[in-house]
Amino acid sequence: MRMRKKPNLLPRMERASAVLTASPEALRGKWLASFPGHSRLHLELGCGKGGFTCAAAAAMPDTLLIAVEKVPDAMVVAMERAVAAGLSNVRFLDEDALRLPELFEPGEVERIYINFCDPWPKKKQFKRRLTAPGFLALYRQVLAPGGEIWFKTDNQSLFDWSCETMAEAGFQLSEVTHDLHAGGTVGIMTDYEKKFVGEGKPICRLVAKL
Repeated sequence: MRMRKKPNLLPRMERASAVLTASPEALRGKWLASFPGHSRLHLELGCGKGGFTCAAAAAMPDTLLIAVEKVPDAMVVAMERAVAAGLSNVRFLDEDALRLPELFEPGEVERIYINFCDPWPKKKQFKRRLTAPGFLALYRQVLAPGGEIWFKTDNQSLFDWSCETMAEAGFQLSEVTHDLHAGGTVGIMTDYEKKFVGEGKPICRLVAKL
């Protein structure tokens, strides 16, 4: 579903600019040093409206959470949420995941979150999936030894395909489930996830470790 254009997008982004990093390549290799008081660097790809972003940042005050989103109309809502919550440990990047090695040095990222990404269901589109081999190679460049990818989706086909691609790429899979919330709510949920769970849709999840 296409995101509706937000009215007054630029003024809204300017008002919430305290949590936006406009030139992230300048901080490559210096993220934690530039934001003292944080001992870990986590990365979220496709933060959307920021429900997960803000809840995760609030739950892990010692972690610097970098949220990457290439749709400003969604990201501005996330930025406003972070500002309203007074979060000091989250920063937003108006960037594409393809640029990750330009924004983070090797081993700089401890964990990557991929929540409910576009499944790109057509076979010819598979390279655009955030769990495709090309993207996994980029993640490997920035993840620390033992670094992890936390992946969630409601798309069973994408999940099964991702399990295969991650294993083939040398990641060790754990906590693999096709129905995360079968026994009750587990972990921090995204906005989409809350909607899906309310509709009775099962949620798939895994952890992929280097």
